[in-house]
Amino acid sequence: MGPAGSIGALSDRSRTSQTPRFRWTSVLSFLAFVVIYSAASGVKFGIGFAVLILIHEMGHFVDIKRRGLPADMPVFLPGLGAYVRWQALGVPLETRAAVSLAGPLAGFLASLACAALWWQTGNPFWAALARVGAILNLLNLIPVWALDGGQAALALSKTERIVVMIGCVALGLMLGQNMFFLVAAGAGYRAFFAGDLPSHPSPPTTIYFLAVLTALGAIIRVMPGQGLGLR
Repeated sequence: MGPAGSIGALSDRSRTSQTPRFRWTSVLSFLAFVVIYSAASGVKFGIGFAVLILIHEMGHFVDIKRRGLPADMPVFLPGLGAYVRWQALGVPLETRAAVSLAGPLAGFLASLACAALWWQTGNPFWAALARVGAILNLLNLIPVWALDGGQAALALSKTERIVVMIGCVALGLMLGQNMFFLVAAGAGYRAFFAGDLPSHPSPPTTIYFLAVLTALGAIIRVMPGQGLGLR
């Protein structure tokens, strides 16, 4: 297993599309994803990492399809992440936020499964996967640009964005994880400087957002290691 830091940053994007993408694009891009990260970090870790990203994307895909909306299978971009094309035109902001948060929720469940395997086996490989998966999903919740957190924040009022900001500061202090301050900074920017406030608040989205952040933070806190690697 190579250094986890060689993986690069995850960027997940939900796009709109009228035409379904041919399935081989998903398959071939996933295989390319596996090959590139296997070369960078070792075959075992490369495959495990790719599966974690796949589970994250399938979280979006399954949530979209269960709502009866059209969506394509995930497409993978080595070095950048992956995305799911779906028809978001006319979809309420709260629904779009739920779709965006479904990816990090699935990512948490995947990291939790890896953490359980580490707990049972003591194998540091599973701890590394759990930690890396949780970190990347947490960073993906920074409410900026096309990250999942940025899309979810569109449904939050100014007050709710401030609540997320304060919640992240509290989580960062309690769990000793500075990454939460990045999410807090993004939420603060969206609260005070972005001109994209919705017409009405969304308490369910606020709770969902904070719950996923807390769950991911717990995984990072419990797993041995520091940053994207092991001690």
